[in-house]
Amino acid sequence: MNITKALNLYEVFQNHFNRSDWELYLRQLEKKFPSLSFHEYSERVSTTLQYQQIDDLEKFTNLLIIEALANISESEPDWTFLAAHVFLEKIYYEASQNRNYNQPGYGDFYLLIETLTDLGIYSPLLLEHYSKEEIMELGNAIDPEKDKLFTYIGLRTLYDRYLAKDFHKRTFELPQERFMIIAMTLMINEHPSKRLHLVKEAYWALSHLYMTVATPTLANAGKSVGQLSSCFIDTVDDSLQGIYDSNTDIANVSKSGGGIGVYLGKIRSRGSDIRGFKGVSSGVIPWMKQLNNTAVSVDQLGQRKGAIAVYLDVWHKDIFAFLDAKLNNGDERLRTHDLFTGVCIPDLFMEQVEKRGDWYLFDPHEVRKVMGFSLEDYYDEEKGNGSFREKYFECVNHPSLSKEKVPAIEIMKRIMISQLETGTPFMFYRDEVNRKNANKHAGMIYCSNLCTEIAQNQSATTVEEQYVEDGKIVIVKKPGDFVVCNLSSINLARAVPDNVLERLIPIQVRMLDNVIDLNNIPVLQAKLTNEKYRAIGLGTFGMHHLFALKEITWESDEAVQFVDQLYEKIAYLTIQSSMELAKEKGAYPLFKGSEWDTGRYFEIRGYTSKKWQELKEKVQAFGIRNSYLMAVAPNASTSIIAGSTASIDPIFQKVYSEEKKDYKIPVTVPDLNAKTTWYYKSAYLIDQTWSIKQNAVRQKHIDQSISFNFYVLNTIKAKELLELHLTAWKSGLKTTYYVRSTSSDIYECESCAS
Repeated sequence: MNITKALNLYEVFQNHFNRSDWELYLRQLEKKFPSLSFHEYSERVSTTLQYQQIDDLEKFTNLLIIEALANISESEPDWTFLAAHVFLEKIYYEASQNRNYNQPGYGDFYLLIETLTDLGIYSPLLLEHYSKEEIMELGNAIDPEKDKLFTYIGLRTLYDRYLAKDFHKRTFELPQERFMIIAMTLMINEHPSKRLHLVKEAYWALSHLYMTVATPTLANAGKSVGQLSSCFIDTVDDSLQGIYDSNTDIANVSKSGGGIGVYLGKIRSRGSDIRGFKGVSSGVIPWMKQLNNTAVSVDQLGQRKGAIAVYLDVWHKDIFAFLDAKLNNGDERLRTHDLFTGVCIPDLFMEQVEKRGDWYLFDPHEVRKVMGFSLEDYYDEEKGNGSFREKYFECVNHPSLSKEKVPAIEIMKRIMISQLETGTPFMFYRDEVNRKNANKHAGMIYCSNLCTEIAQNQSATTVEEQYVEDGKIVIVKKPGDFVVCNLSSINLARAVPDNVLERLIPIQVRMLDNVIDLNNIPVLQAKLTNEKYRAIGLGTFGMHHLFALKEITWESDEAVQFVDQLYEKIAYLTIQSSMELAKEKGAYPLFKGSEWDTGRYFEIRGYTSKKWQELKEKVQAFGIRNSYLMAVAPNASTSIIAGSTASIDPIFQKVYSEEKKDYKIPVTVPDLNAKTTWYYKSAYLIDQTWSIKQNAVRQKHIDQSISFNFYVLNTIKAKELLELHLTAWKSGLKTTYYVRSTSSDIYECESCAS
């Protein structure tokens, strides 16, 4: 059954909406499509409905969807569009009934905004900033035909999780209205003379599925609750006040839909002293237990439990307990099954692993007290040379500093055991991250976020004083850099073939930049950091989909070269767009002294062509709007909505089932046909070194990092997995995400999906 026949069948479905004789309708179907054998289905439906007339359109369309999905197969992948069209009728009908208009489809856009504002679903800002005439003009710009771009699973995901419903979960908003509301919200503060044009450009980008916004933006834009940013990173101070304050901040971010990375490396280890009392500290594990409880108990707007990743340095004395924290065996009092873990790894450790050398573990509190510095505040400025290894060996050689000596390979073994059992810990190569930090003049990067694509300056918030004044308690804090990143991603499989990157990226960067000013972040130091750095994370998805369309084999030099050229172009357009915004609105506050300002950013990446040199000069002259620009997130949910493949990952299978708690939907990879099928190879069958090669050239053009997974069979040998890690590190990757083994259960990160 091809798509033409499927759509013809859909027309028959439509015609039945004006009929009441179900038996007559089924006979028409059997006459038109005798091979589909509707007779057995007819008996089942007739029994279920007891030969009643089909007046309930919702029940009717659900039955048809069941029948359509039952016929989806690898040889008939276009059935998903039939199912989507039928499901659209259900959504249209629901909206028309709830909004009180007769014809299923799109209704009065102004009345929708007015109604949902009165109900408290939408923020009143839309009606305050846009006139009725402007809203009506934008309503007329909505194109219902764009709904036909959705696959069934994409439309179902959008419907279930993102379309605006009232407090009784009745559907009011339709897909293109959600896109227009997002566009209106993100452009609300633009100058009125050009605002409608910018809204229409943003709607063009979203409605064509050329890009997606981050999950929190997709869910919350225009609404009265929730914030718009995806990713946050907190640095926990080594004090009781700091630890509990951080937990409160993390809870506040989690409840509003953010995924969080937490750096624990400053917290003293188990057995350290507290106020001179020896051996009394319980280390990082109890505080991880506290965060684990927060992740479970503070959910994200009722949609899912909180998502928190914790990071620790590989030289920290608690590293072995930390690595065991997610394992399924051992003392449950020391387990944190609901947290994700990441290890901060300097080059020196990997060198010692490779040469089977020794490694020393320290207590960060004792290092500060005895040595007068914090070891985590240093990194190697050059490959094989720098201040971290100098300070590390000072600690190793200091006679008064306690330390534990272990073979480096033993720590690496524990890392790999945990990865094969749980998928984690993530790997954070701290030296490479900080060497490529464009804002090292303003701070240090200690760890990444929940999905390993964010790399920005961090510091702990500390309490300076507390006092009572006029009957009130005043707490004075020195705010640290509480990282905030705002994500959005290009749908490569649509945008590249349609040749729209030059038009798309400027509006996408503007949308991301506007999120910074619109966001209502419940943690004040995060708000300050957001305004100071104005960081964004423009990413991509649909890489494997694009390869298949272009008939490029994943494991090939052609793929590596294609990735290199494509991401250089994306980087150029993103930097150029941020520079143009700086000309219009001003550079980010910390621009002076950054590597954007000095030009070093361009030099160390080898951007020496005339085009790049001209852009470098413009950036130096006008500044750049955003301190951090690019980050490739996992994009699991939003790539499904856009009908493409996730992030930069290869596919799992050509045909699979998308399972949620209340349904199971068969899915085929996008654009599967006789030509593309040869280019869709399973991730678990791909030589992972080719993926590393792709990410090495991609990372050169990404100023932050990439959510990059390893896909391995459960039969992989330890030395083979070790070799993958060594290759990734030597290739200049900043982070690696999950080790996805065929024998381990992996849970998707949805907070960063964009």
